[in-house]
Amino acid sequence: MRSRKETAWKKSRKFGDIMGGRKYNKWLNSTFDRFHNLEPLLEYDDTPVFIVDNPSRDFFFPVTKEDIQEQLKNLPDYQIKWLSYIWLKKQSQKEFDNENSLQGCYIWGGGIQLITLYSFPNDLKMNFGKKRPKQSTLNWYKAFCSRLVEEKQNWYLQWTKEEIKNYYLNGLLLHEIGHHIDNQYKYSIASITKAEKWADNYALYWSNKIRENIEPIK
Repeated sequence: MRSRKETAWKKSRKFGDIMGGRKYNKWLNSTFDRFHNLEPLLEYDDTPVFIVDNPSRDFFFPVTKEDIQEQLKNLPDYQIKWLSYIWLKKQSQKEFDNENSLQGCYIWGGGIQLITLYSFPNDLKMNFGKKRPKQSTLNWYKAFCSRLVEEKQNWYLQWTKEEIKNYYLNGLLLHEIGHHIDNQYKYSIASITKAEKWADNYALYWSNKIRENIEPIK
């Protein structure tokens, strides 16, 4: 195992925050530390390498390794060429309820480019807490789910399994790939807001393009 100084992880490219996610932009340090166990891959390795956890009792993964592999086939090779790992990572109810929790993230450093997608609750509720989510947040989700519910002083989106799978593949995954491409080719200016917007636009463009290719205009 290499030292922390040797891996020199960057939470984003030049910023202090993790790029990506969607629920919050902060990071749990205890979880972040685990990424130091990963090793850079050789050029001839079959990438990305998948790491798939067993989800905890109250959670599941809306997408499988095979689902993601099929989605990656819809993208040009140069966009995912340097992607090292994709991690389907479990989380507990306590971790999910933490205000710093994430749906997904992109991390790079030490020769590694990693996308992590987190498990989702079995009850299919995406909780936002006591405050109604901002309209800008709802605008991101509305292409996938617009079923906003207020119940017992808690706001949440109520998903179906089909909707959350669609979101993970065509929203969350593509958003994190957008950060990966931005990191490789330096498309956005060094600003968290602009980088997030660039990744959003990438996900929107490619989700529409993939849909058009799969469902040609009659």
